[in-house]
Amino acid sequence: MKRLILMRHAKSDWPGPATDDHDRTLNERGRSNAASLGIWLKEKDLRPDVVLCSTATRTRETLGLLNLEGQPEILFVKELYLADAEKILATLQTASGDTVLLLGHNPGIADMAEQIVKTPPNRDGMHHYPTGATIAISFDAENWSDITWNLGQVSHIVMPRDLPKPN
Repeated sequence: MKRLILMRHAKSDWPGPATDDHDRTLNERGRSNAASLGIWLKEKDLRPDVVLCSTATRTRETLGLLNLEGQPEILFVKELYLADAEKILATLQTASGDTVLLLGHNPGIADMAEQIVKTPPNRDGMHHYPTGATIAISFDAENWSDITWNLGQVSHIVMPRDLPKPN
């Protein structure tokens, strides 16, 4: 069995027109939400073996603030920056480990979340996959290369607005 934790980066800042999109950082709410998501992952026993993370500053910051337990293998993948669902799936199919955390951007993450599961979650706000939205999906598969559209079962779903703020 394989498990995917699909997460959109936390809320980022728009500091000004001179800042390149790739280099945008998290804002205060985003930093707080990322910490809350890390606590939620621990509470739900969602511990990745491997992390596939976009190279953008906001995804890297989100990852750091999750404070993941253990020592997951972390791979920063340039192709995940603003990737569409097809590219995200192709990247996932090369993964190792049993539980993969994939951190990326919309609209690709939202499209991936909708297409990779048998039944898309019927949850208010999930159609646009807001910042920090996270879904855990299980697959009855031996290898990530066997994963394709409409195979996954949603096991957990959360949006940062549903979580208590960390102390």
